[in-house]
Amino acid sequence: MQGPAVFMDISLEDQALELRKYFKGLGAEISEEKSPKGIEDDLHKIVGVCDVCFKEPSESDIEAILNSIVSIMVSLPIDKIIPLDRGENLILAFSQRLTKAPGPKLGVVALQSLWRLYNNLEPISPLRYHVYYHVIELAARVGCVREVFSGVEQLRKEFATCPPSNEQMQKLYRLLHQVLKDHNSELAAKVMIELLGTYTDENASYAREDAIKCIVTALADPNTFLLDPLLALKPVRFLEGELIHDLLNIFVSEKLSSYQTFYNSHKEFVQSQGLNHEQNIKKMRILSFMQMAESNPEITFDEMITELQIEEKDVEAFIIEVLKTRLVRARMDQSARSVRVSSTMHRTFGAAQWRALRAVLQAWRANVAHAHEAMKSVAAAQIEYATQQQKP
Repeated sequence: MQGPAVFMDISLEDQALELRKYFKGLGAEISEEKSPKGIEDDLHKIVGVCDVCFKEPSESDIEAILNSIVSIMVSLPIDKIIPLDRGENLILAFSQRLTKAPGPKLGVVALQSLWRLYNNLEPISPLRYHVYYHVIELAARVGCVREVFSGVEQLRKEFATCPPSNEQMQKLYRLLHQVLKDHNSELAAKVMIELLGTYTDENASYAREDAIKCIVTALADPNTFLLDPLLALKPVRFLEGELIHDLLNIFVSEKLSSYQTFYNSHKEFVQSQGLNHEQNIKKMRILSFMQMAESNPEITFDEMITELQIEEKDVEAFIIEVLKTRLVRARMDQSARSVRVSSTMHRTFGAAQWRALRAVLQAWRANVAHAHEAMKSVAAAQIEYATQQQKP
């Protein structure tokens, strides 16, 4: 989303005076006279009535007025002329009024102005956080979140120069999770994991609600299958012994039959978390197949029918569904009624998996060293041969 600030050639005081007259003409409760207290008070008065411009029939006129206000804001050295706390109040008041822009079209106009303000504040300004928070709020309302937020890595870069407080980032992560969970569950899950990562041993016990949301979001996401890392998060560890933690453990390392047993005993709990039982079954079948593939290079249709509780007519469709996830690489042999597995992603990555990876890397290093020595021998032989050919 583009949006450079628009600067006028007249002084800030004259700009403020023109804006006062404009808003007065629209019927706003504001004086046409300059404030004796200076430009800061003028700006506070203007921001207090700025949403009156939404009465204008022309979106371009509204955008021009809002850009004029933004122009004054980014031209004022808030940490010098205006104390930071009063500048924060000013930014918050303006942002809050713009987030209430009526209708989607005016919402987009307001969003563009807020985004312009955000991008033209100094990178070291702590006020950028407040604007960005309201940008996300407004973008969610008009369906433009992905235009201003692409992922947690981008978010870190946005605030690399002036990181917000831990509490501010937690508030922002919660907002992002809320606006993403119904439209992009995978990104919502990543945001929630980032949120849980902000808690320490000292305050992890206070993150219970966030931890539960993180687990539920990950379980509900049809594209998230590697759930083992959640168990290492401090707030999640505080849930040990609770039903939600038991359910997570089933998705991490157990088979479909374990989920069925859990569901039969705790149907109301699963439903209360907003989880869909049929979707859970579908996911557990894939996870169970991955577990079977870890130790069985060849899996028969009969084994799948028994372990995964599917009918024979649905076996081939299920295999195709698994292969689409790219979690397992395999070939289906209809004539032999089996699947030949070439590789699979591990559901959990513990000590055994690290040892296996270490063995693979050591073998690879040995092979590279052997190939290097062989190439040296070939090169030496070629040099010796060339030398002999040059002799009379």
